[in-house]
Amino acid sequence: NDSSIDARDKNDNRLSDEYKCELVTPILGWDDIETLQEIVRLLRKNGAIANASCGIHVHVDATNHTAKTLRNLVNIMTAKEDILFKALAVSRSRAERWCKKTEEGFVATLNRRKPTTESGIERLWYNGASRRTTHYDSSRYHALNLHSLWQGKGIEFRCFNGTTHAGKIKTYIQLCLAISHQALTQNAASARKTASTNEKYTMRTWLLRMGMIGDEFKTARQFLLESLDGDIAFKNGRPNRVAA
Repeated sequence: NDSSIDARDKNDNRLSDEYKCELVTPILGWDDIETLQEIVRLLRKNGAIANASCGIHVHVDATNHTAKTLRNLVNIMTAKEDILFKALAVSRSRAERWCKKTEEGFVATLNRRKPTTESGIERLWYNGASRRTTHYDSSRYHALNLHSLWQGKGIEFRCFNGTTHAGKIKTYIQLCLAISHQALTQNAASARKTASTNEKYTMRTWLLRMGMIGDEFKTARQFLLESLDGDIAFKNGRPNRVAA
């Protein structure tokens, strides 16, 4: 029972707290995604709904991450957060409270000092002594939450709206895994904000670069592009046709 949930029915009438529910899964692998989707479909069939007070958090295994790849991860998220928040339709209220963008001061210090150990990154994350034992530490309320990492719960992504759409939930999981994989395999990453006059093309290019190619990721590409402006196929817009 999550106290942040505002229990309401499908007609937006307020309900008692006994109608609040939080679904927490065990640790899942790639092959378990279909099972999770089926559970979500059954919940939806039996009346479960998610409203604007709900959010989805995805935890990704950090076993193979190092100080270098964590810095890559922070930089990737910092660079892509603006377009990502628009693609995910993150509301202003959630972005200001529950899943804030990465702190600029943390990013700047991280890239200036370039710590070579995870403990070095941890000190920068907390801006001093570790607060890993404080469950509800304020640093957790970011789209990329590394407080979760130092609590032994992996890397947490908190920027997703609540939904009972199984395809969107699969999309969110795939996206988090792809971002983590990019951080692991890329030699370096810049924190410079991605500027674009064609959001659809920019996002599609990023998704393909991360390996979200083919039918396996078709639904993910659809959901992650539908809220963005621009043309998916032409970087500078479709050329004007010349009459014969």
